Amino acid sequence: MWASIRSLKPARQQEPRPWPVGPIGASRWDHRRFTLRTVSVRLFLGHGASGTAASMAVFVDGLRARDVDATAIDLPRRRAEDAVPAFHAVVPAAPDVVPGGQSYGGRVASLAAAEDGAPYAGLVLFSYPLHPPGKPERTAARIAHWPAIRCPVLLLSGESDPFAQLDLLRAAIPTLRDAELVTYPRLGHTLRPVLEDVLDRTAAFARSLAER
Repeated sequence: MWASIRSLKPARQQEPRPWPVGPIGASRWDHRRFTLRTVSVRLFLGHGASGTAASMAVFVDGLRARDVDATAIDLPRRRAEDAVPAFHAVVPAAPDVVPGGQSYGGRVASLAAAEDGAPYAGLVLFSYPLHPPGKPERTAARIAHWPAIRCPVLLLSGESDPFAQLDLLRAAIPTLRDAELVTYPRLGHTLRPVLEDVLDRTAAFARSLAER
């Protein structure tokens, strides 16, 4: 089992980064041919409970700009467990697929990733809803399936998120087999103020999965 936990300042307070982004970048630079090659995994991102596929457009557009194949999906507004069949109807069950999404959409994707035989390359969770606001006692039910997730997981969350009490979130990470948690001080249940950093890290995660 491997887990990494990081706490970061919001992206607007960080110094600009030279291209390529991070230690591995969003795309592969081939020094022999001087060409860029698109990341060879596909991301499918679900929306929050009150959103639609359109609300994930900034994530999709940003990832595509980083040469990552990304698609936003629509999910029905019902219990996450009941939305999994609809998820399977639009997300391919393939080893080059990385599902995920914002809050509710990420939770639905995580339930699918925990199923027996799930083939996914990885899982990306933006602002995972660990519990309803003010009800941390429901955390155990929201992560009961996490030990069954076999693929690498990237989680990005605000440290003031009312849906994910920080100490509970950090304590839950070791239940995942291979996970990295990145948190942002002073942010609530949104990652929009640090979107560029979130996209950089998501693209780098996709790059690392493609190279495995």
